[in-house]
Amino acid sequence: MVDGEHNQDAMTAAHPELVGIRGATIRLGQLLKLAGVTDSGAGAKALLAAGEVRVNGEPETRRGRQLHAGDTIDADGRALLITAATGPSLGLPGGIAACLFDLDGVLTQTAKVHAAAWKQTFDDYLRQRADATGTPFEPFDEVSDYDEYVDGRPRYDGVRGFLEARGIELPQGTPADPPSAETVDGIGNRKNELVKRLIEERGVDAYAGSVRYVRAALERGLACAVVSSSTNCHDVLGAAGILHLFAVVVDGHTAEREHLRGKPAPDTFLAGAKALGVAPDQAVVYEDALAGVEAGRAGGFGFVVGVDRVGQAEALRAHGADKVVADLAELLDGPADIDPPEPGSR
Repeated sequence: MVDGEHNQDAMTAAHPELVGIRGATIRLGQLLKLAGVTDSGAGAKALLAAGEVRVNGEPETRRGRQLHAGDTIDADGRALLITAATGPSLGLPGGIAACLFDLDGVLTQTAKVHAAAWKQTFDDYLRQRADATGTPFEPFDEVSDYDEYVDGRPRYDGVRGFLEARGIELPQGTPADPPSAETVDGIGNRKNELVKRLIEERGVDAYAGSVRYVRAALERGLACAVVSSSTNCHDVLGAAGILHLFAVVVDGHTAEREHLRGKPAPDTFLAGAKALGVAPDQAVVYEDALAGVEAGRAGGFGFVVGVDRVGQAEALRAHGADKVVADLAELLDGPADIDPPEPGSR
């Protein structure tokens, strides 16, 4: 080593870069991405496997190594010192390490598109059935029926639940049924084709306040995942330009592949927490659907935030939300510390 290189290394060690984290801990892989040492999990894995990372002077190869304020990291020629971050609160209780976000109505402005697609699909079917049977046509209500039977639920469960409420029984069919099939799966596929067309025609916008909040959570070292019953989740996130913000996506394809029950069962949220490497009581759930906040409560999560876009704040609280906001940006200006829910209080 020449003298110049030695002096440069000494200067780097004496003046490490400060990396602020929000919360008690952060995983090493997250820290490397937060500090810009690498831009992907694969990049972090490669650095660790090559022996290019030291924590507190000792070699480290585990991406999941938990780090705390005061720890030092040497990685790829850079010296980092973890500090406690300052700045706006995330409005969460202590002990939270991960955020699990629903998609439609929480992150993206697609809930109204889904409601419109459900209404057109069900009204077309109900009108044809009324004409064939000589019974009165009673349309699908895109507020009350949407909230009660389909919002946040897997698509085929939503079809079955709404039709049963109307006293209509149809064969289940299979996911391969064409949209013209008079089966539960066929009607569900009809709705899916319609919503994809509407999204293609109208585009997808993310809620600006939600994007600010996700970025703030990442800056504070919290892991973030999307948990949605939609099979179009990746496409919607990509179209909205926010897919890269999330380490994990649990969607309708995941639920089918891993045989997970849909909301209000907590299975998909539990899968999201597991994929992020945290216990349920270390994660917060963000939901706008009644079935979704029920799932958060049923899963024993550390905190459940209801997002009220349609004037149902009291219903969200009644179904399990610990806090209700109209937009996630409200939480950035909230109190720094919130007491966690009392055991058995939900």
